Amino acid sequence: MKLYFFQQSRATRVRWMIEELGIPYDLAPVDMMKGEHKYPDYLKVHPLGALPAIEDDGGPLFESAAIIMQLADKYPEKKLAPPVGTYERGEYYQWILFAMTEMEPHLVTIAQHTRFLPEAERSTDAVARASKRFQTVAAVLEARMKGRDFIVGNTFSAADVVLGGVLYFAKRMEQLGDDQLTLNTYLFHVLERPCAKRGYGS
Repeated sequence: MKLYFFQQSRATRVRWMIEELGIPYDLAPVDMMKGEHKYPDYLKVHPLGALPAIEDDGGPLFESAAIIMQLADKYPEKKLAPPVGTYERGEYYQWILFAMTEMEPHLVTIAQHTRFLPEAERSTDAVARASKRFQTVAAVLEARMKGRDFIVGNTFSAADVVLGGVLYFAKRMEQLGDDQLTLNTYLFHVLERPCAKRGYGS
């Protein structure tokens, strides 16, 4: 398996997942600061030139959550996903999609308007709206995680990799405050896993 990798990207959560599986893989560095993600050879792997992407079983896959879910299914003996057809499997899908569709887009907006767009194109109103919506969504997750160690069932799963990755992004964007004790505790707990530390290079 080959993982196309840049440290400041969603590729870190995929690396975390691969480390949890304990399978061999090769890192293929893609320096986004040098524009290597837009080189013709990489665009054959990911047509939008984004990261992460993997090559596995002879073909490319992209989108971090899709890669993570596929790997959990490919190695069922690792028990990183609930059995298909169970209620817990439905929750597993629910919280992965919740993280990717209800939480992360607001963080991307905040990142764009505070770090990546030219100064003239940044909007403090866009940041304020995205932050307000993120906090509404985060409150749902805060309530869910009270009294829980993991997002689904009583065991660590690939859903925690996705959710942990999104919350790590939220922390970097200063969207997790000290008052969100449950989410901060959960994030600290999952990022203390040795595989997470290897994934994030710490």
